[in-house]
Amino acid sequence: MTQGFSLKDQLFNADKVAYLAGLFDGPGFDAPGFQARVMARLHELELKARIDWIATCLAEAVPGALPEVAPVILRALPPPLDPTLSDDDFGDFIFAPLGEWVAAVGIEDPEPALDLLAELTQRFSMEWAIRPFLNRWPDQVLAQMERWCDHDSYHVRRLVSEGTRPRLPWGLGVSLDVDAALPLLDRLHGDPTRYVTRSVANHLNDIAKKAPDLVLTRLGGWREEGRQRPEELSWMTGHALRGLVKAGHPGAMAALGYDPDVALDVQLSLPGEARIGDAVEIGVTLSGARDVPVLVDYILHFQRPGGKVSAKVHKLKQARLSGGRLQLSKRHKLKGDASTFTLVPGPHRVEVQVNGRVRAAGSFDLLG
Repeated sequence: MTQGFSLKDQLFNADKVAYLAGLFDGPGFDAPGFQARVMARLHELELKARIDWIATCLAEAVPGALPEVAPVILRALPPPLDPTLSDDDFGDFIFAPLGEWVAAVGIEDPEPALDLLAELTQRFSMEWAIRPFLNRWPDQVLAQMERWCDHDSYHVRRLVSEGTRPRLPWGLGVSLDVDAALPLLDRLHGDPTRYVTRSVANHLNDIAKKAPDLVLTRLGGWREEGRQRPEELSWMTGHALRGLVKAGHPGAMAALGYDPDVALDVQLSLPGEARIGDAVEIGVTLSGARDVPVLVDYILHFQRPGGKVSAKVHKLKQARLSGGRLQLSKRHKLKGDASTFTLVPGPHRVEVQVNGRVRAAGSFDLLG
């Protein structure tokens, strides 16, 4: 059987561990012993656990508190990531364990630890490593982040937004109020780099899950402030409101220029049945008196084991009616071998959502 792609093996493997060992190789550091120690367990661990394990092995290879460890780390670092870029330069995952190491030995010494994380994040994002410090020293870290908003490196500026996200993927939960970092986002939303503004938008998307009106108000204020280019702020707004758009939030729709109550006739066509492994043909026709902009999604309600039903929103089209009419179609593949979702035969409901409102619905029978 062909082996599937493994992200954990691409990011953390013998070559990457050897590279890291070579950076630290010198008096007092047993590079071959470190490599052997890491590789003895690496392949049995999942991705995040590999980061923690390498951090543990580094702490064993270079024992001591932060004052002893920090100079060793700084000497080992390669040059910072290319400062002339503005996006898509996340860095090398092999440096993630350095942040976990700093958090383990420096949590009670925040000032030098934060300075070290600022150096590390210019090689790989320290968004996970800074979160223990936010929980232990929230006021001190937020004050440091205020200063980082003016940092020359856009990687450090991004850390301000990404490290404080309420729902950071893989990240430790933080005890901050959901709006605690908004004053920092006020500073960062006008940043000239997409790497930072994407993080700001993702942060707002997190906040919107609990406080949608707060996000809409902030975006409106930034628009009036005029510190960001209109086209970039428009992109940020769409990215920040994507969760609310999927949920059909009328305020989010209005902010993006879509009228939730626009007069439309919406027709949905579906086959009577479809088989697992094939595709279901979804046809949608919109008619109206005006050539209005529309954001069209379809919601597929899946049967689940035990008789439960789960719904998933899928994008269909952002468009404008032409001559008062718009026809759309989509072949939705019904994969029977997906690794994350098992299809169950039975009736499946489809709803068409236009500008956040469900306007038509139908169903088909899924056959095994």
